[in-house]
Amino acid sequence: MTKLTRRKFIKRGILASIGLVLLDSLWFEKYVIDWNYFDISKSEKDKIKIIQISDLHFDQLRYFHKSIAKKINSIKPDLIFITGDSVDKTEKIKPLNEFLELIDNSIKKYAITGNWEYWGNVNLTELKSIYSKNNCELLINENRTISIKNREISIIGIDDFVGGTADFEKAVENLKETETNIVLSHCPEHRDIITKQKGNLNIDLVLSGHTHGGQITFFGIVPFKPQGSGKYLKGWYKESEPKMYISKGIGTSILPIRFGARAEMVEMEI
Repeated sequence: MTKLTRRKFIKRGILASIGLVLLDSLWFEKYVIDWNYFDISKSEKDKIKIIQISDLHFDQLRYFHKSIAKKINSIKPDLIFITGDSVDKTEKIKPLNEFLELIDNSIKKYAITGNWEYWGNVNLTELKSIYSKNNCELLINENRTISIKNREISIIGIDDFVGGTADFEKAVENLKETETNIVLSHCPEHRDIITKQKGNLNIDLVLSGHTHGGQITFFGIVPFKPQGSGKYLKGWYKESEPKMYISKGIGTSILPIRFGARAEMVEMEI
């Protein structure tokens, strides 16, 4: 009797554990977004608030997308950066548009491509048009300089390193000299090339995604990292210049689960 009770107890414990793991990987880590805030400003004066959205892998508009848009509107950032892998099929551009329409149109946005825009043969002309409609510029190896809060900022958008034709030297052609330079580059491995090619250009920040923080990890062990990740996984890399932040992103690819790599939104003051 005692043996049977113990066996039932262990069985129930195992089933409960499996249930918790499934709940965590199929729901909590995917849909309960981790909002991370960082202040990397050099001065208390004229701080510029930015938000990074990465790896949406947009399928359909869901309740958590609506909550993201609502929170963005309440934060009122000066700029939004969308760092690639927003869609993997042309037909997904329509629901992406539904999401972007929920975000205050007056907020200036800049986007870059990721590998899945290329691997999924996404119509980039159509994507660019939808971005433009939502006050967002798609930058493919090009740069823009804008004035905000008495400051000039240069945004350098790189094409995808794996699926596209990443070209940092082309992206910085005719770059205006400003006090702040931000690079958007989907694959973090490209930072190694940027480091060699930047010369005397001061880059304040590189924003990347792509890795999903490993997407599925076990006690710090990452069984798989996508091509283009290099030695990088997630979070800050400040051991050398330029400093880089890798967002774990929002969506998933290949398998519709996250484990040990909770979906993330990033807010920064620069």
